[in-house]
Amino acid sequence: MRYVEFREAVRETLAGAPDGLTWRQLKGAAALSYERPCPTWVARLEREIGLVRVKGSSRAKV
Repeated sequence: MRYVEFREAVRETLAGAPDGLTWRQLKGAAALSYERPCPTWVARLEREIGLVRVKGSSRAKV
């Protein structure tokens, strides 16, 4: 999967989840095959689509 495909999958999936998703939830909903997201790609998502990660009710970030 290329970065552009990853970005669009993340963008589309998060658009339908106004409360946000953890990585595990996002991975399942978008059918992503990565164990963990690439930190470089996450930084690009923050710049390009305005991704914001905040601490959720547990240890996971949403």
